[in-house]
Amino acid sequence: MAIGNELPPSPLAFPATCDDKNAKALQFIENMTRNPGSVQERVLAEILGQNAQTEYLKQFQLNGATDRDTFKSKVPVVSYDDLKPYIERIANGDRSPILCAHPIAEFLTSSGTSAGERKLMPTIHEEMERRQLLYSLLMPVMNQYVPGLDKGKALLFLFIKAETKTPSGLVARPVLTSYYKSEHFKNRPYDPYNVYTSPDEAILCPDSFQSMYTQMLCGLIMRHDVLRVGAVFASGLLRAIRFSSSIGPNWPTTSPPEP
Repeated sequence: MAIGNELPPSPLAFPATCDDKNAKALQFIENMTRNPGSVQERVLAEILGQNAQTEYLKQFQLNGATDRDTFKSKVPVVSYDDLKPYIERIANGDRSPILCAHPIAEFLTSSGTSAGERKLMPTIHEEMERRQLLYSLLMPVMNQYVPGLDKGKALLFLFIKAETKTPSGLVARPVLTSYYKSEHFKNRPYDPYNVYTSPDEAILCPDSFQSMYTQMLCGLIMRHDVLRVGAVFASGLLRAIRFSSSIGPNWPTTSPPEP
């Protein structure tokens, strides 16, 4: 499903510091949010059209309808538990079009904080492109209010988490772990707004202590180039602060604890 720049552009006045790439990103946001109702209806129609022959949708007898009113009247609001039997079939190796017409590439997992058990969310290869598009919209917005973000490096604490495999062999992992391990991230083009002090090897290190230590050390070594410090979640930044406090003055000699 492609969400294109199909709406007519509105006459936006971009800041003088806004380059062509940022201007296109801001225009995309404007186009998608200026008339969200029509955008949502179009996306719904694309989803229903592409997945009309899936086992799940066929039971509701939409008969090719892709409009919002038919969808609301025939397809009920459901919970994860309602979808769980379908998801488990996919996880156990059923490759028929159950929930999606496209092959399932992997499972994204929830944090498990709501019920103590991680939920599995099937996803397809095309979804990675949409996630990358979403991530790419952050800096153009920030650059409107904080100019000069392309003049230095970012000390961002980025981590991966453990992943598992389902009986079918499909990987199940958190959404950020999925992105950091993808070719989209590892082969990302140079972007002056996203130059990290942490090398990919440190971000992708499965040992959380070594990953934090290395990212912190790289940030300290390149401290004169660091323009901003952060993490995807506030908890990640708090972890870094606590870690730095626990290390104290022993940075040059500190090693991971013996197993």
